[in-house]
Amino acid sequence: MHRPIPPSAPPPSPAPAPVPGPPRRVLVVEDDPTVAEVVTGYLSRAGYTTEHAADGFAALDRAAAFRPHLVVLDLMLPGIDGLEVCRRLRRTDDGPAVPVVMLTARGEEADRVLGLELGADDYVVKPFSPRELVLRIGSVLRRAESAPPAAAPSPVLRTGGLTADPGARRADRGGRELSLTAREFDLLVFLMRNPGRVFSREELLQRVWGWEFGDLSTVTVHVRRLREKIEADPAAPRLVTTVWGAGYRFDPAGGEVPPDGSVSVDDEVPLDSEVPPDDEVPPEGRCRT
Repeated sequence: MHRPIPPSAPPPSPAPAPVPGPPRRVLVVEDDPTVAEVVTGYLSRAGYTTEHAADGFAALDRAAAFRPHLVVLDLMLPGIDGLEVCRRLRRTDDGPAVPVVMLTARGEEADRVLGLELGADDYVVKPFSPRELVLRIGSVLRRAESAPPAAAPSPVLRTGGLTADPGARRADRGGRELSLTAREFDLLVFLMRNPGRVFSREELLQRVWGWEFGDLSTVTVHVRRLREKIEADPAAPRLVTTVWGAGYRFDPAGGEVPPDGSVSVDDEVPLDSEVPPDDEVPPEGRCRT
């Protein structure tokens, strides 16, 4: 990772081009004035209109007045922390929620997971490359603004004991409605439409998130959270299974329950197939201390 470049230093290369069309407004919420100046400088050179807020209360005030197309949000803020700011930004009845790209310090895995659960669209770990941040912002905006035009309602999906209605964006298991975040629902629908196929985390990042690059642990977190909501035993998943060295596969048969509700001996999961707690983190992807 590259450390932030001081404001006085020129960028090593031209800033990435923003999303085509009228200038997009980006609110940068960051209490470190040096980091804020670097980020707003790069965004301005890329054609974005920016404003800056240095604490949580100011962030909510500026978001209401500035009406940003996207918010870059630091987690460690005075007043109200970034997680609470994100929660309030996502709680809106005035059109779609504003996209949020979080900035987080290295090692705050719990905060990153919670941020994703609250609906953050991406996160960037400090220290970071300002140029990469601008690229990620452009990717999030393209996805947010590329919603397909209204078309015939998508058919309701029923497989693996699950039902998902893409038009109503509702899903249930055995008649019990599931409480899914927007991204969890998108992931579930994609997997249900492609049963039996193995998808790597890179492929899921591209086809569900619409990102050409990004932190693959984003996919890991969402798969884990989805399993907790759809699997009978998330510690031994049978619907969304891990294919070692390849990725994930949706197995509809894993969620089907016999008519009498019993489980045969053949259906039981053998002890030697139990998944260790860190099953989704390959050795080469583990954090170094």
